[in-house]
Amino acid sequence: MAQARCQRAQRYEETSAEQGTPPHEGRARPQGKGLGRDRCSDRAQKKSGGDLGGRGRRHGSEQRRMIVGLIDEAVADGAGHGKACRVVGLAPTTINRWRLRPGAEDARRGPKTKPRNALSEQERAEVVEVMNAPEHSSMSPDVLVPYLATLGMYLASQSTLYRIARAAKLLSARGRARAPSHRRPHEFVAKGSNQVWAWDITFLPTAVRGRFLKLYVVIDVWSRMIVGAEVHEHEDADLAAVLVERCCTEQDVHPDQLVLHADNGGAMKGNTMLAKLQQLGVMPSFSRPHVSDDNAFAESVMRTIKYNPSYPQQAFADLEEARAWVATFLAWYNEEHLHSGIRFVTPAQRHRGEDVAILAHRHAVYVAARERHPERWTTGKTRNWARPETVILNPSPSSRKSNSSGS
Repeated sequence: MAQARCQRAQRYEETSAEQGTPPHEGRARPQGKGLGRDRCSDRAQKKSGGDLGGRGRRHGSEQRRMIVGLIDEAVADGAGHGKACRVVGLAPTTINRWRLRPGAEDARRGPKTKPRNALSEQERAEVVEVMNAPEHSSMSPDVLVPYLATLGMYLASQSTLYRIARAAKLLSARGRARAPSHRRPHEFVAKGSNQVWAWDITFLPTAVRGRFLKLYVVIDVWSRMIVGAEVHEHEDADLAAVLVERCCTEQDVHPDQLVLHADNGGAMKGNTMLAKLQQLGVMPSFSRPHVSDDNAFAESVMRTIKYNPSYPQQAFADLEEARAWVATFLAWYNEEHLHSGIRFVTPAQRHRGEDVAILAHRHAVYVAARERHPERWTTGKTRNWARPETVILNPSPSSRKSNSSGS
């Protein structure tokens, strides 16, 4: 029986090798699930440069500090601690131990003997000299190794060149391109309505294949109220400028009062739009290139629109039908929709300040219920009906952490 199991295991490893998948790794995760959709965890993996773990691998104090910082940043952005640790290939207990002992070095003794196949000091010096040669200064080890092989020269393997270059601090950008920047988006704090708005444009399908209508939506970040929405046949900066001007007039927005955030679309950054914002005294703000999360409030309301039960199952017949449905949705969303992000009051109630009395009444109801049956409230605390006073657009990890601890 043992022999049969060994044969099955051998056949499985041979099949895995033929298919290009390592044995004992299990099924690949389906698309759209697991780590694939955890952008916060993926961000930690990208910044770390890949798998940093592995049994027995040594990490210096600087590398430990960098890894712990990446894990903390991923957790602050919403990733699970265990999942973020698995992405970089380290156990959560290891990360916790490093956090408790900052600056500590690996106390294990190193190897007593030098590997027999290691390069000599003279050979290592030759590698550094070749990499620093003017004609090779712009070549990475990936390019340098095959280039030298073409010339009939072999110094060491590609991985060895990387190790020597890393030790000699030669792994900076070797070309003329600037090193990639990792700037964080500017955060804007809203403590009341009409201080920070976000807007975006989404597509509405029509009965004609390939033809889409454009839905323009402007949302107040603090109250979540849609302050303006229009449907047009095309995307245009002139139409966007007219919409924003109308919203500012209806909401009585004064110069230097409002920040308007958008992504980097043509209508958002068109000359007409920017000129109109300057005329109105509105400060423009834009997402980082290729980062949709920077406009999260607008993206969220677009998803609410598309996934609402009243959203038509069939495409819109014409422009007038689309405008009629948007007007109906707008009235429901602002006046009836109990928004989970603002303690389940409607956006219009919060925008008008009516949520203060509503939330105070709910708190009183819960306190009275606890007094009637205190044995049913094991922790002694009632539900949190405190009003969210501050909303931050693109909060930093520290701001997100303080908000979550205070909520």
